[in-house]
Amino acid sequence: MVGLLKAPTYYSPIYHAARSRERRNIVLNQLVKYGMLEQLQCDSLSNLPLKLHYSVENNYDGEASYFREAVYNYLKPWLKENNLDLYADGLKIYSTLDSRMQAYAEEATSEHMKTLQKRFNQHWQGQNPWVDANNKELPDYINNVAKRTEMYDFLEKKYKKYPDSIDYYMNLPHQMTVFTWDGEKDTTLSSIDSIKYYNHFLHAGFIAMEQNTGFVKSWVGDIDYKYFKFDNVKQSKRQPGSTFKAFVYSAAMENGMGPCDMMTDIPVSYEYVEKGQNKVWAPHNADGSFSGRSVTLKYAFAKSINSIAVQVTKKLGWKKVIEYAHKMGIKTELEDVPSVCLGSSDVSLYELVDAYCPTVNEGYALDPVLVTKIVDKNGKVIYEYKPEKKRVLSEESAFLMCQMMQGGLHEPGGTTQALFEYDLFRYDTDFGGKTGTSSNHSDGWFVGVTPTLIAGAWVGGESRSVHFRTAELGEGCHTALPIYGLFMEKVLADKRFAYLKGHFPKPTVKINNPIPVIHLFQKPIPCLPIPSATLCRKTFKLNIF
Repeated sequence: MVGLLKAPTYYSPIYHAARSRERRNIVLNQLVKYGMLEQLQCDSLSNLPLKLHYSVENNYDGEASYFREAVYNYLKPWLKENNLDLYADGLKIYSTLDSRMQAYAEEATSEHMKTLQKRFNQHWQGQNPWVDANNKELPDYINNVAKRTEMYDFLEKKYKKYPDSIDYYMNLPHQMTVFTWDGEKDTTLSSIDSIKYYNHFLHAGFIAMEQNTGFVKSWVGDIDYKYFKFDNVKQSKRQPGSTFKAFVYSAAMENGMGPCDMMTDIPVSYEYVEKGQNKVWAPHNADGSFSGRSVTLKYAFAKSINSIAVQVTKKLGWKKVIEYAHKMGIKTELEDVPSVCLGSSDVSLYELVDAYCPTVNEGYALDPVLVTKIVDKNGKVIYEYKPEKKRVLSEESAFLMCQMMQGGLHEPGGTTQALFEYDLFRYDTDFGGKTGTSSNHSDGWFVGVTPTLIAGAWVGGESRSVHFRTAELGEGCHTALPIYGLFMEKVLADKRFAYLKGHFPKPTVKINNPIPVIHLFQKPIPCLPIPSATLCRKTFKLNIF
């Protein structure tokens, strides 16, 4: 190292090993000259080869790569405003991430996605998975994807007048290393073949946060950061399907409805005007049928019955649903159409999970927090997070939605019951959540809630055209929910996270209640068979206060 000081590049042991070794020996002889080393020792050391323990750290190294990129984007406006360089100014940044939870999140995502990918490959064996709404292969799909790549853009600029040359080089095989679920693999593929190969993969996103603080505890943007840089937590926006119903029913609770209100599962149509044209929207239930039964809103939410969600939306107006979605945390502009109530408008997993917080946070909304404090190179605190929360739901409505969330586990046939497959219920902890699946099973979603932690998962192809063909394989309870189940299984088994266990809070408001129903707090509140919506909501008030 002393020898390098004169000319670090010229004597570099990496680029000029012989020069470096010669320079090292000069330094050793100088030590002999000044009596700091014996000649015999010098001779022995001079004959030794150079041994380097050298590795270059890059953006792929270390933990939570997607989160680190998200932190950089999170801080960009603040850095610009304060004229600071994230990499050159010696800043010490304190994040909200929990390294142990992050490890569990990454493990859960990898474990499930590796298994799901095998299932997907078997499902499409001998066929390409990019299909239209009728499950017919899209003939120009790969060529259209290829035209959006950097390689194609480069070739088009170079051979604009020679399309045959573009085609030649796009199909020219060359050596490359590719991602596989069994580790990296060296192979020979053309650019077109590489695009085909990677479009067979399913992708995922996962985020967990404390709903009481907004602190993000884990963040997994996809299945492998080195090969898939696109972040499916915040960058990706897809149709949330039935997870959007949480905003429909939150608006309903705020506007006089209750979990015990009855509606009939029948075909329903919605007449509206869009861009001056009269339109009719007539959605179906997920299974394509209508039972004709009168059911409670709690049951309808648990079973994810589309016809009931649409009827609720007709009573409120779809603009009211959009209003509450934005109030609760959805930042993306939503399409001004009635189908928004069934999740037809794209959102990110990041904002969806955040927007669920008021339902289990006594009605308070807050923004996700990634950084709590920043200290400069002199040890001075130059940024410190200040908590801000805003009430967007009444305490009573939040409590009722909390009960609705738990209904997916306790109502007959609830879509969240796949959680029973995981070792979660021996702990003294409440659970709730909502599944979601977009059209053609292109996107699978799950948002899970406990009294202290809210987490969400998304699973889908790089394109909406890449998906399972059946509900049995492609619904959110099969594709996304298992990531949450595995994650919470690992977290709750870790004694260091004992503080996460507990029960959803009871409302703080109290009134005189002559009816002895306090025992109802010990289990999900049942819906009584009372047909009157007004009376039913009053019954709930008696129960909860």
